[in-house]
Amino acid sequence: MADPLLFRPFRMRDTEVRNRLWVSPMCQYSADAQDGMPTDWHLAHLGGLARGGAGMVIMEATGVVPEGRISPFCLGLWNDAQEAAFARLAEIVHGHGAKLAVQLGHAGRKASTHPWMPGGPEGSVPVSAGGWPTVAPSAVAFDDLAEPRALDSDELPGLVRAFVDAASRAVRAGLDAVEIHAAHGYLLHQFLSPLSNFRTDAYGGSLENRARLLREVVGAVRAEHPALPVLVRISATDWIPGGFELHEAQQVAVWIAEDGADLVDCSTGGNAPSAPIPVGPSYQVHCAAAVREGGIPTGAVGLITEAAQAEGILATGQADVVLLGRALLRDPHLPLRWAHELRAPGADALVPRQYWRARF
Repeated sequence: MADPLLFRPFRMRDTEVRNRLWVSPMCQYSADAQDGMPTDWHLAHLGGLARGGAGMVIMEATGVVPEGRISPFCLGLWNDAQEAAFARLAEIVHGHGAKLAVQLGHAGRKASTHPWMPGGPEGSVPVSAGGWPTVAPSAVAFDDLAEPRALDSDELPGLVRAFVDAASRAVRAGLDAVEIHAAHGYLLHQFLSPLSNFRTDAYGGSLENRARLLREVVGAVRAEHPALPVLVRISATDWIPGGFELHEAQQVAVWIAEDGADLVDCSTGGNAPSAPIPVGPSYQVHCAAAVREGGIPTGAVGLITEAAQAEGILATGQADVVLLGRALLRDPHLPLRWAHELRAPGADALVPRQYWRARF
C-alpha cells in the first residue's frame, strides 16, 4: 500500500495530528489518593501509548467537578495542582511525538461508584465510605445504583461553566484538544436519552430540548477557546426501543458542529443495562458512517483489531479517524506494527531511536 490513509496526518483547526490511529479514553482508576491527581502510573501508561506510535492519546474520563467523577479513584481537572500535573503528562506525550487530549465529563447518576477491578466491590460507594450523593436530569436510578437527585435548572449554568473551566485548565497545561463526554450513560448522555430524561422544562421532552445542555457546553467551550480542537463522544444509539436513536444522533451531530465541535467520536450504549448490544468486529462503525453523512468528521470505535480492517474503515469513507482501546492495552506498540504491515512511508520514523534495532 503506497500511502495508507491510517498513517496520513489529520488536521483540526491549527492542530495537525501525525496519523489517524488514536487512543480511546480508558478509565484507569489510579488516582490513589482519591484527589483526582494523576500518578506515576499515568505517566508510564500515557507515555507508553504515545511511544507506540499513536497520533492522538485521549486521556480517560476526567471529572470537571469532584462529584462528577465516576469513582473516587478517577482523575479530575478542577484545581491548580491537577492542572500542573496534567502539564507534566503533556510533556511526556509530546516528547514521543503524539498529541494529548483529555475527555472531560460528569458521570451524573453513574458517579460515586466502586472502580471496576477484578474481585472488587460493585455498585455505589456510600457517603459513609467516601462516596457522595449523585445528580441527574431526573431522579431515576441506573440499574441498582443509588437514586440521584434531579438537577434544578438554575444549577445547569454552573455545570456548563465547570466544563469551560476544565477546558481552560487543559489549554494552560499544554494539552492539544478536549473531548466532551456525552456517551456511555453519563450526565450529558443522560440528558440526551429519553430513558433517563423525564424533565418537563427547557431541557426535556423534544430532541432539541434534550440536546440543549450538550450544545451549551460545546458552544461555551468554543466561545472561550476559538482555536482549541473540540471533540465530542456520543453514544449514537441506546440499542433499545424508546431510547436515544441513531437518527437523533445524526441531528445532534449537525447541531454541535454548528456550535463548534470539530469531530464526533461515535460509540454506543451505556444508558440501558438490559440493551441487547450486538458486539462484534466493527459493530459501531456504521454509527460513525451515518453521523459523517451530516458533514462533520467522525471517529470510529469498537472491536477494531486488524490493520486492514482499520484502513478499510477510512478507505470506504465510514470515518476520518480510528480509535482503539483494549487492543492498545494489549500491545501499546500496535501502531508501529500496523504502519509496517500497511507499508506506510513514515513507518520507520515512528520508531523511537532507542528502539531502532527492534524495528520491523
